[in-house]
Amino acid sequence: MVIKMAKKKKDAPITGITVSKEEDFSAWYTEIINKAELADIRYNIKGFVCYRPWATITIKKMYQKYEELLEKNEHLPLVMPSLIPESNFLLESDHVEGFAPEVFWVTEGGTSGPLSEKLALRPTSETALYKMYHYWIRSYNDLPFKRYQSCQVWRYEGKMTRPFFRAREFHWIEAHDVFATLEEAKQQVVQDMEMTYQMLQDEFCIPIIFFQRPEWDKFPGAIHTYAADALMGSGKVLQLPSTHLLGQNFSKPFDVKFVDTDGKEKYGHITCYGPAISRIYGAMIAYLGDDKGLILPFDLAPIKIVIVPILVKGKEDIVKKKCKEVHDKIKDLYKVKLDDLEGSPGSKFYTWEMKGVPIRIEIGPKDIEKGQVVVVKRNDGQKSFVKEGELLEFIEQIANNYTKEIKEEKLLDFEEQIDLCYEKDSAKEAIENGKIVCCGFCSIDKDGEPCAERVEKEVGGLVRGKRVDEEKHEFSSCIICGKPAKCTAYIARSY
Repeated sequence: MVIKMAKKKKDAPITGITVSKEEDFSAWYTEIINKAELADIRYNIKGFVCYRPWATITIKKMYQKYEELLEKNEHLPLVMPSLIPESNFLLESDHVEGFAPEVFWVTEGGTSGPLSEKLALRPTSETALYKMYHYWIRSYNDLPFKRYQSCQVWRYEGKMTRPFFRAREFHWIEAHDVFATLEEAKQQVVQDMEMTYQMLQDEFCIPIIFFQRPEWDKFPGAIHTYAADALMGSGKVLQLPSTHLLGQNFSKPFDVKFVDTDGKEKYGHITCYGPAISRIYGAMIAYLGDDKGLILPFDLAPIKIVIVPILVKGKEDIVKKKCKEVHDKIKDLYKVKLDDLEGSPGSKFYTWEMKGVPIRIEIGPKDIEKGQVVVVKRNDGQKSFVKEGELLEFIEQIANNYTKEIKEEKLLDFEEQIDLCYEKDSAKEAIENGKIVCCGFCSIDKDGEPCAERVEKEVGGLVRGKRVDEEKHEFSSCIICGKPAKCTAYIARSY
């Protein structure tokens, strides 16, 4: 028999963290990074962060899920060099112009002095991969050619850095695919977006919306860029995976050709897709976490269950023995930790709540007398008294539903996050009130850029682009210049 207690009130006093997430997100985020031991910024190169074990274990699990999905969708893995010759970059003018300000350059080797050619520390891999695709793709039989690599990339980020969100070294997956036709490439872009929803919303519990980015904000060298913005619940968004339709903009300069069924040589149509796993992790801890610390999807938690002995003088041995028995019963099914180190139960509760362990089991002398254990869920604070013989079944129920419960509670309805605005002043007010602005816009092509610059200065947000899925709202005129609106656009503040 399981007896459940009421959920803890949401306005319970802050314990492990000293600041409220709602009142001071930046300080809260810094504290959770430090107290949950996720990262250390004291490495003596700006923007280069040490990932600590608790974060690294979860990030590895995220990589595994993403890689399995990519391979299910017929992508094969690669490992590519981290250095790219400058001459590769110069082959695609828009690309080199877009990335040049952010590139780390290697100019010397050992004691031999200057290199004959500068080498870029990979900011992204188009110019490395497509140089090789020229050799690897020969015939229509080689298409579609779908490859990915899990790697690090380096960019000389000029803005303020923050662990996981923004750094000069980040960890990601990049998939680069070649197709015989533009239509097949467009279908891959759709599949990339579907994979993003499957991973971020279903597995990582992060609400997102896809926008086609404006021309002035697309990937350098792309025809179009489609980016997932995480809805962070405060009117702010965070760009997460993006997928790019490159068409033949890279296949022509890199000579990525194939002999088609008609015997003629043709240029391939290329797409690329880049889920930044480290940034997704940052979004996940920032969005799901609360004033006690981390909340993690069940599959991603480094430890699923912690057992805390409730020791009473004179009965320590009997409690420790029972805790060990329960631990041994669980250990082959779930990653479980028996916290039998010194310290009060309360301090241990705070520690494991901070780290986001999904299930806490408490065992004291009275529980042993009653043949029960106390089970506490991290996501909602629900406390239950469970007969020892029913424990494994009870844990299985939690494990099967834990991530689903988080998702049901946390996933936002995009329509509830927006304000429909027809004038600049109302848009500014909406942004200040933590809303995403939905409005008419003259164009997300290049001729709309002057209006976008005014949006940033006068409204206080950024034009994120136009919605990829079904648009539900129409406007007659641009919110800035008053000219006829060619599209419905969205404006938001961004991390």
